[in-house]
Amino acid sequence: MMVGGGPLVPTTGVPVDVQTTAGTTDENAPVAVPPAGEKAMSYYRSGNVLWVIDIVWSMAMLVLILATGFSATLRDWSQRVGRRSSTTTPVARRRGAHVRGPVQEVRIDAGKRCEVRPMRCEMRRARRDVRARVGCVIACAVSLVARGAAGQAGLQSSDLLKLRSVSAVQVSPDATRVAYVVDNNDGAGRPYGQLWVMTLADGKTVRFGGDKESSGGPEWSPDGQSIAYHGRAGDKAGLVVARPDGTGVRFLAETSGTNSPLPTTGKSVAWSPDGRRIAFISAVPGPETADATGDPIVITRYLYKPDAAEGMTRFNDNRRLHIFVADLASGRVEQLTDGAHYEHSIDWSPSGEEIAFISNREPNEDQFFNYDLFTLKLADKSIRRLTSTENAEYRPRWSPDGKTIAYQATRRGLTDLETTMEDTHVWAINADGTNRRELGRGIDNRQGAPEWTSNGAAVLFTVQERGNTRLYRLPLSCGAEGPGRRSLGEGGCPAERIVGDTGTVGSFSISKTVLAYTLSTPSDQAELYVAGRRLTDLNAAVLSGKRIADVEAFTFVSNDNKFEVEAFLTKPLGLPSGVPTSDVPRSGLSLSDEASGFSRTRYPLIVNIHGGPHGQQGPAFNFRNQVYAARGWATLMVNYRGSTGYGQAFADAVFADQNGNEAQDVLYGLSAAMRRYLWIDRDRLGVEGTSYGGQLSAWLITQTNVFKAAIPTAAIINMISYNYMTYYNQYEQMEWGVFPHQGTLMDTLLQRSAIRHVANAHTPTLLMHGENDNDVPIAEAEQFYIGLRDVGTEAVMVRYPREGHGIRESKHVVDSIDRSIRWYEKHFHGVKE
Repeated sequence: MMVGGGPLVPTTGVPVDVQTTAGTTDENAPVAVPPAGEKAMSYYRSGNVLWVIDIVWSMAMLVLILATGFSATLRDWSQRVGRRSSTTTPVARRRGAHVRGPVQEVRIDAGKRCEVRPMRCEMRRARRDVRARVGCVIACAVSLVARGAAGQAGLQSSDLLKLRSVSAVQVSPDATRVAYVVDNNDGAGRPYGQLWVMTLADGKTVRFGGDKESSGGPEWSPDGQSIAYHGRAGDKAGLVVARPDGTGVRFLAETSGTNSPLPTTGKSVAWSPDGRRIAFISAVPGPETADATGDPIVITRYLYKPDAAEGMTRFNDNRRLHIFVADLASGRVEQLTDGAHYEHSIDWSPSGEEIAFISNREPNEDQFFNYDLFTLKLADKSIRRLTSTENAEYRPRWSPDGKTIAYQATRRGLTDLETTMEDTHVWAINADGTNRRELGRGIDNRQGAPEWTSNGAAVLFTVQERGNTRLYRLPLSCGAEGPGRRSLGEGGCPAERIVGDTGTVGSFSISKTVLAYTLSTPSDQAELYVAGRRLTDLNAAVLSGKRIADVEAFTFVSNDNKFEVEAFLTKPLGLPSGVPTSDVPRSGLSLSDEASGFSRTRYPLIVNIHGGPHGQQGPAFNFRNQVYAARGWATLMVNYRGSTGYGQAFADAVFADQNGNEAQDVLYGLSAAMRRYLWIDRDRLGVEGTSYGGQLSAWLITQTNVFKAAIPTAAIINMISYNYMTYYNQYEQMEWGVFPHQGTLMDTLLQRSAIRHVANAHTPTLLMHGENDNDVPIAEAEQFYIGLRDVGTEAVMVRYPREGHGIRESKHVVDSIDRSIRWYEKHFHGVKE
């Protein structure tokens, strides 16, 4: 595997004691994984070795008891038969025996049968003894195996508070260290991140900041001797600089943000090439801020509500993001841009003369989320526009020679803040604004932001593929195609998949020949990897001795025969091994299937629907599904049409058809799962989802009564009221092509809304919602709650304070899982298997 013109070099060394900035051991520090015996140790830590030992021990005991049982039984039988045969002569022979004369039928009274046929009776008794003893042996073996399985408990909801994951990876310029953020769930509120730096040679790590103190957003200085990040220095919070060993912490500048809805932004900190200055993003009051925060509150902006996830307020603070620069020697801070626009996603040019950034300069930027690429000349603060398209441009990156800027963008103007039907791709443009071209045009899937290799020979980016997220390398000059490469066509170079593991690649960084990245696998949350070797094992203590349920993928044909749709099923932990998977209809089963290994035990199934609709689910670690699996429930995730990772045509297939064929995809996926997995209990089915997944959950229970319980979270119930209450009011226009007031769309939206069909809903429903959700206002849940109660359907509404769109506070997440379990158990209880 080649990256940046050279081979990836695995690091060596063994882990040492973890040190904090104060030089003391931290028991919560990330655990480095030793290079030797990594897989074996990981296997042992997961408890699988103990599970195997239990099975081997049980089988050994089975053989021993079988041998002993048979020996004792045969001895007893031979003794009894020997005694009988010495004194008794049989009075009749088997039919077909060689006797003279006609064979006469001999009738024997049942009560005296053993008196005249002692040998047959002894054999019959022996067979009964053998069966009884074998049954006892098997029961003992099963008990031993079950004991081993019981010792391998699954995850519980409270385990969430102890789980951690890795994000925001940055390799140092000299490729000797890697900075990363560990995300924790043990705080009083939402998860918080903490910055760590690992020395690759020996695995030594250091944490920046105090216990449970938030820090993140690391950026290395060009010489690798300093690291800038967002954190605290004494009693001040903002932009901080420190040495890689955590010493020399220096506060540089205050920073502030905004609750204004913005698209996903890129880097907020960038070093100058000479390492003397740092550019950063911070918010300042806008022209509407005073009126929008006064008494009374005066609204003048179209986009007057805050970000969907903010959860604390109800109104946009109208602060604008601008570019600042801090001089390290003098500490002087200067604001470089101003006005009513937002500037963000910065990257400093190798020459040091310009800073690339993203901004929306449309006349009415609140209604047209059209972001373009600009550069700021530091000498005179002049701004140069490089793109002027109807598409959306994001996350620029200068090439090492300063001649090219790579960035992320769409092909069509169909992407806005809220709906992302249009896949993003990797593009490039000359630094002078000429020769705009798409680099990743041959990969028909959603691509992440690009990063250059150190020598500028290639770019790296992530690609969503069939429920996974992989990492690709795309050279700018072509060599011979090889295994793992995909041709880009039209003269483009082939892209090489360099991380193709099952799961999700998140953050990544490359320096020289060292590639670091995060990977969430089916068995663990995101961990840090370098050159294919895992360097952290954050959840070793939590997952030790815990069983992780298997996830299987399967496909089926959509109801209209247009698409092959993929689904992922998480198996329940109680499922016996060897239970077959079959496409045989249930009606084809008989009791004889029990003899071939089929278990007549049925297991409940929860349909977990993803949001978006333009998103995906896959085999990566899913905590909620694992908790369900520990209770003996399966979970089904269907990547219905509209999902990403299956090409642009598949993502487009939900356009102007919400609560239509994509809902049928979910039901067809459920039907396919029940045909394939014969152990699913069709009488104990549940359905849940968040955001668009909640919308589909609510819609489905107005269309079918197949589910015993439903849990829609942050669900759109009434598409008309939603359109006029959400924080960004052009969602429906993007998804349907016109505004609700145009043509007959208003009638269509009502017909496709769950509230219109609430009289048909008879499924007990638990509604969960954030109190300050500005994306899907809580009024949506309120409408459905009253509607369900009006028609006599059991309904409960749970409102989470301080939450926006989705549930984020750790204790709220735990509560939501526990409530969900109780809800399902209540309505699964008493159902005959």
